[in-house]
Amino acid sequence: MAGAMPALAQGQEGGVLRILGSGDLGRLDPMTVATVGDNNFVRATARTLISYESSMDEDARIAPKADLATEVPEPTNDGLTYTFTLRDGITWDAPDGARDIVAADFERGLKRTCNPSLGTPFLTYYVSLIEGMDTFCDGFAEVEPTVEAMKDYIQNNDISGIETPDEDTVVFNLTEEAGDFIYMLSLSAAAPAPVEVLDYLPDSPEYRENFISSGPYTLAENIPDVQTRLVRNPSWNADSDPLRAGYVDEIELTFGLQADAAIQQIQAGDADMLYDILVPPALIPMLQATGDDKLVAISTGRTAFIFINTKSPNVDGALADVRVRQAINYAINKAAVVQQLGGPFVAAPQNGIFGPGLLGYHDFDLYPSEDAKGDPEKARELLAEAGYPDGISLKMPFRNLNNESAIAQTLQASFAEAGIEIELIPVSAADYYSKYMTNPQNTTDGAWDIAPVSWSPDWAGGAARSVFQPQFSYDGRHQTYNYTDYNNDEANARAKEAINATSAEEAARLWGEVDEIVMADAPVAPFISQNVVVYHSDAVENFEPYALGANGDWTNVWLDR
Repeated sequence: MAGAMPALAQGQEGGVLRILGSGDLGRLDPMTVATVGDNNFVRATARTLISYESSMDEDARIAPKADLATEVPEPTNDGLTYTFTLRDGITWDAPDGARDIVAADFERGLKRTCNPSLGTPFLTYYVSLIEGMDTFCDGFAEVEPTVEAMKDYIQNNDISGIETPDEDTVVFNLTEEAGDFIYMLSLSAAAPAPVEVLDYLPDSPEYRENFISSGPYTLAENIPDVQTRLVRNPSWNADSDPLRAGYVDEIELTFGLQADAAIQQIQAGDADMLYDILVPPALIPMLQATGDDKLVAISTGRTAFIFINTKSPNVDGALADVRVRQAINYAINKAAVVQQLGGPFVAAPQNGIFGPGLLGYHDFDLYPSEDAKGDPEKARELLAEAGYPDGISLKMPFRNLNNESAIAQTLQASFAEAGIEIELIPVSAADYYSKYMTNPQNTTDGAWDIAPVSWSPDWAGGAARSVFQPQFSYDGRHQTYNYTDYNNDEANARAKEAINATSAEEAARLWGEVDEIVMADAPVAPFISQNVVVYHSDAVENFEPYALGANGDWTNVWLDR
């Protein structure tokens, strides 16, 4: 292996980093991880070929950096081949002691993603892009979901597009150019897997009891819904890791707390950071008024928008008329929603499908209004042009959770000023996406006309594909979150150019064009982009956010106490 890099600049080593959460970690097996919160656990325990540096600088935070690889490679073979060389000193904390991470571990990791027992939600990005992976996954789907059968299949079948010519080299061959493939390799699903994990079902109790780490920390204790404790990984080599310093000795997560109680503990010095708890909007002005610099807002590209049901038979199919959809865009008082969420520190008016922090995000507004307060007169004018001079009545479900009821009422009030009467339909948080919005019958029957939804990109930086592809493209197969099968051939063609772009600048320009093409059709009405607002104690130093975790990087903070 080659290309070791010096460790990060030294801070203060030692101590226990105490983190408080409301709910538990979801998954501990990196292949199965799907939530932003769990990405922080992955950051500490599992390394990938590509990752990100933790930074307060938003541009630095989303730039892909070499992690287990010596460098971020340029593609060859007309953009279809990516070749990675592994670093020196990268090891597994194996049962028999430190063992080198080798090329075959990366193929094994991706093989596991399409197992029939418990896979990854990110499979869609790899399965048709890596040559031969679709064939491998199709075969895997027929295998009995037992440890023995799955281990046998993985060990005796290969993905033709992944080559391991020696222990230090991994080669990926793609079916088409994909400028964002590098970013996909930062996802937890692309982490290497040691051979021992084939002896357990993915993320099973047995997997957790025999946890093997490649990061600076490893699992010492996991009591579901109570506590998880990480300790130093004795096999981790700081000289091989340019992105993690591993300052603290232990990381202790305690679960079951409410937001107010957690923040009180942090202010009292009894805890250090938050896990899945966000600072309540009511507390933000108070903390800001005292100049508390431990309050941190992190941009993740998360957006909220109104999805417009063009298939609804209600109001004589009015929503199929682009003028009605444009009226909905003009009607929203975005500034009022921003204020309700805690002001500009927490949220900002949003005008396109790509949020801040993504390549393709840019400042444009096809449906402008003064101070983002909405233009009800313009909305009424468009409704009249479409044949609805007296306005229209629409059904709007919303998640009955936290402050989403208040946001729904704010939207209802701004629509009323534009002559759009809204019937609010509360839906439980557990059912909203899983049963209500993703039921195609609800869409075609007109159970809803417009609906507030939110979306976060699956990776950082060049993640526009993970926003556009699942929500705004249609190839004849219904996608779960493209509720109305919206499609625009011009946007698809421009998106393909963006995916194949050879530079970040070109990709950003092309994705920006995609955004404007989609918004001209107005299949949605974006209204806010929302930051993740977190808090930490006086003892925490070097609180630098990690992009995929939307929190301070556990592996790079140190404690001053």
